[in-house]
Amino acid sequence: MEKRRIEIMDTTLRDGEQTSGVSFAAQEKLSVATLLLEEVKVDRIEIASARVSEGEFEAVKKVAAWAAKRGHLDRIEVLGFVDGTTSLEWIRETGCRVINLLCKGSLNHLKHQLRKTPKEHIADIREVIANARRMGIAVNLYLEDWSNGMLHSPEYVFEFIDALHTEPVKRIMLPDTLGILDPKQTFDFCSRVVARYPDVHFDFHPHNDYDLAVANVYFAVLAGVRGIHSTVNGLGERAGNAPLSSVLAVLHDRLGVKTNLDESHIDQVSRVVESYSGVRIPPNKPVIGSNVFTQCAGIHADGDSKNNLYYNELLPERFGRQRVYALGKTSGKANIKKNLEALGIELDEGSMRKVTQHIIELGDRKEVVTQDDLPYIISDVLKNDTANARIRILNYSLMLTFQLKPIASVKIEINGQQFEASSSGDGQYDAFMKAIRKIYNNELKREFPVLTSYSVDIPPGGRTDAFVQTIITWDYRGAELKTRGLDADQSLSAIKATLKMLNQLEELR
Repeated sequence: MEKRRIEIMDTTLRDGEQTSGVSFAAQEKLSVATLLLEEVKVDRIEIASARVSEGEFEAVKKVAAWAAKRGHLDRIEVLGFVDGTTSLEWIRETGCRVINLLCKGSLNHLKHQLRKTPKEHIADIREVIANARRMGIAVNLYLEDWSNGMLHSPEYVFEFIDALHTEPVKRIMLPDTLGILDPKQTFDFCSRVVARYPDVHFDFHPHNDYDLAVANVYFAVLAGVRGIHSTVNGLGERAGNAPLSSVLAVLHDRLGVKTNLDESHIDQVSRVVESYSGVRIPPNKPVIGSNVFTQCAGIHADGDSKNNLYYNELLPERFGRQRVYALGKTSGKANIKKNLEALGIELDEGSMRKVTQHIIELGDRKEVVTQDDLPYIISDVLKNDTANARIRILNYSLMLTFQLKPIASVKIEINGQQFEASSSGDGQYDAFMKAIRKIYNNELKREFPVLTSYSVDIPPGGRTDAFVQTIITWDYRGAELKTRGLDADQSLSAIKATLKMLNQLEELR
């Protein structure tokens, strides 16, 4: 038996633009339209409301001109109003040829906003439909506030559809305008409408005020509607609309229906809309959030290596993404091994144990550890084992004050004996070094190495919380010593490199 097919209309560029603070420039609208129609392959997109502004008019013209060249013009829709020919003329002048006609889907809206009777409103709509047909513009009907209409005035809703479903309209669209429906109500109301008008193509348009938009999509499709409206990233006024990414996952995996959507481009369009809108995607948002394909617990990474024990149908590769294994205090060897495999690095058992322990320690200090940091951590752990160090820094303080020289105070243990010193310097690290030199020159009467080069390196990506690797080269009586320090703080990474140099000198004595 062939799977049932559901049509998707994306309204990011119209309803999504009603998100507080969101406004797409003309080129941004065109870019999103291109991605939605040609990459994600949604069936239709709603790109604007008629008569909004001159800027909107020019943006719609730009998208329509592109759509005409690419053969997509019948897939571009504009919200219009029951205003004779005013909206229709605006739409025709932009080059578009589909109107989503906003009608009143509840008696409450009709009485108090339009102050008309049902017969008067239906007559006005018939006039617009006739004008649209004469002007070569296709019509879909939006029943604004339909959910409240079904709750409080179902007789009006059925009078409305009885009068208009035989008119030349392509679809009748059922909005939960105020996001008031729950799944049971959605199923009940959609079932009643579909059963009464089996030959009509109904779309369901959910809002997310109770965080039930995606659940309501599920039950609307179960009830027999043929189309669903969504927005990229769930943009929309108030709490937004049903997110396109979640809608497609539910339709494909939970309901087993067909769509034209290409899942592999969902992440791409989500990132573009995030950038254009300035509305950040929550890390835990299903399908597109930064954390949703991240395994933190070591036991999960281990299970993934053993017959994919912690996988579900939402595989990241479907959506153009990859699974990530987080590094931190809950990491086990399996997490680290997965990251090493991605980097092409192999470690023996002993080295793996040391690296794992160090990453857990960093996680306990709430350091953010990423895959980019891993090679630096491995180098630091394996090349500079200080478990049996003869020199240890017991404590230190670095003071930085505006228009005063930095000051460092250091307490250090050398072969079991403790020393303290303080000094100012041209920088925090310079002040620290001068304090250490005081101890070596004045207390120990030892020659101190000369710093010959100092370089700082961070992992790619430019993150402000990235680990800093400081590499320092020293000259001691003609011999060259090179040591590395790793830390999120640059001064501390240099101090670690210095401590490793002092321990190397102690080994040479």
